[in-house]
Amino acid sequence: MGATADDFDLAADASGDRVRRARSLHPDSRRAVGEVRDRLGPGPFALVVLFVSANRLPDEVAAAVMEHFPGQVVIGATTAGEIGDEGYLDGAIVGVGLPLGHFRAQIMVINDLDRFPEHLSIQDVLRLRGALAGMVPNWPNEFVFLLSDGLSLMEDRLVSALGPALGGAPLFGGSAADGVDFRRTCVLADGAFRPNVAVLAFIRTNCRVKVFRFDHLVPTDTRMVVTEADPANRIVREINAEPAARAYARALGRDPDQLSPFIFAAHPVVVRIGGAHHVCAIQRVEPNGDLKFFTAIDEGLVLTLAEGQDIAAHLKLSLDELSPEGPPEAIIACECILRRLEVEETQVKVAMSEMLARHNVVGFNSYGEQLNMLHVNQTFTGVAIYPPPADPAGPTGR
Repeated sequence: MGATADDFDLAADASGDRVRRARSLHPDSRRAVGEVRDRLGPGPFALVVLFVSANRLPDEVAAAVMEHFPGQVVIGATTAGEIGDEGYLDGAIVGVGLPLGHFRAQIMVINDLDRFPEHLSIQDVLRLRGALAGMVPNWPNEFVFLLSDGLSLMEDRLVSALGPALGGAPLFGGSAADGVDFRRTCVLADGAFRPNVAVLAFIRTNCRVKVFRFDHLVPTDTRMVVTEADPANRIVREINAEPAARAYARALGRDPDQLSPFIFAAHPVVVRIGGAHHVCAIQRVEPNGDLKFFTAIDEGLVLTLAEGQDIAAHLKLSLDELSPEGPPEAIIACECILRRLEVEETQVKVAMSEMLARHNVVGFNSYGEQLNMLHVNQTFTGVAIYPPPADPAGPTGR
């Protein structure tokens, strides 16, 4: 007779952890993956997620994953920084293991993102969700985790297309990154790191979960209008009928030559969608004075200049709100690279790391975040995972 859910609960009981977290900074990627595997423990796992520094060779990491995680479902992404048990990390491989005692997962890989409508079937999405619900019909909670190529420019259209098939399941995710180089971003799926790929993980659990998004930005009264754009490439050519970089710099009272990633992080622009403001983060100034954005942009959009609150104080308040009865079992988070740049520029990395560690946060710095049907920027987006409601203090949740 095959293993039952109760058998897997007993396996999870032996470790005492509903969500496993591990990290390695070993410079040899084979050794690093092995250390992560050892620290995650024996499983069995419904899903393993790896966040891998862009400084490592993806093919070496993929080969090590095949060696150390045989028979396991492993997905992942390259990063612009990692978040582990000590807070912010650089050059690391960070892993999350979701044990079968409390989780089930179904995976959908979307290849050729530039032509994803040819490969994405809403009926296939619905079938996967149905199959997942049939595995553990008594487990009430589900969420969807998305990892996508951060240079594909397809995240907006992808989450919009997926929305109708998600039902009540909340979606969150992050765009794979490449440090601050913006050259090649890869998603791990089917045993290989590849660009132009996305992977969806449909996850069901008996744990309580809360998908969330927050940012520390406040809109000002300064507004601008996009008067010329190249939406397909997320480029704004003119704002208020003048060259985009010059108009943005004028709104800040700066010279265009002073614009930098830190300026973009400290002074983002937001748009109002559905009664809320969402950041349209600027990636860089092009040599001709155009502005390249991380997210969808179009002519006629009204951009509102925003200013940041104290990022460390805001993080503490937001994480405390997610932890009314103590820290969750884990928070899996995707945090925008622009927040990481601000953290480092304002020298609050140590304080932020202590807060992230105290609240059991694990994740990575991304080129953008997804929440339900929106691709957003400059946010801290993720899922908080809590003990099952039947026995909040017990090891099994039964």
